[in-house]
Amino acid sequence: MNAESAAPARRRLSRAEAKARTRSLLLDAAARVFARKGFTGASVEEIAEAAGFSIGALYSNFGSKEALFLELLADRHTDRIAEAAQALERHPSGTGEAAAELSRLLIAVADKDTDFAPLQAEFWLYAVRNPEVLDTMAANQRAPRHALEQVISTSLTRHDAPADVSAEAVATVVAALFGGLVRQRRIDPASVPEELFGDALRWLFTGIRTGAAAPSDTDDTA
Repeated sequence: MNAESAAPARRRLSRAEAKARTRSLLLDAAARVFARKGFTGASVEEIAEAAGFSIGALYSNFGSKEALFLELLADRHTDRIAEAAQALERHPSGTGEAAAELSRLLIAVADKDTDFAPLQAEFWLYAVRNPEVLDTMAANQRAPRHALEQVISTSLTRHDAPADVSAEAVATVVAALFGGLVRQRRIDPASVPEELFGDALRWLFTGIRTGAAAPSDTDDTA
């Protein structure tokens, strides 16, 4: 028996597996082309060619260049949230180690993922000028935002936050803080030292605890 006949036959991918592989390759190609050309400068033809597929395959999987970018954006957000959740799971007491890990995550995004922050800013401006895209952008970010809310909800419980503190509202603040500090770090690195994000999170949760412990304006102090 020769080596060729002895080699195991390659398993044929199922329809679902083939579709997932195609989507993954298109997303990888899109990330490269967007990084090189920007959102408006990149074309669906270039992305499809870079992935090794037809334009029809791109449209059948994503529908539009905007939808492709939003999927890429949601994947990035989901990955970051997963990293944050892992940091908090490693340090469930909410100690300085968790804050330090989250700070390092922000610095890595700001200093190493240098192509994507400008792309997000470019797409945000594009979406603001195209309200139908803005609506789709909001809808597409709900899943990663919900995942962040779950992480925040766990942290609020650990910090003995009052029941009326909304995990959704705190998640909105944390996401805005992260994105804002990433942009500021890109503009002026010295103004956003490595520990700042972790410090800001401690300030936020300390304020929540302090607010919970403070007497209400309606308390009868007479």
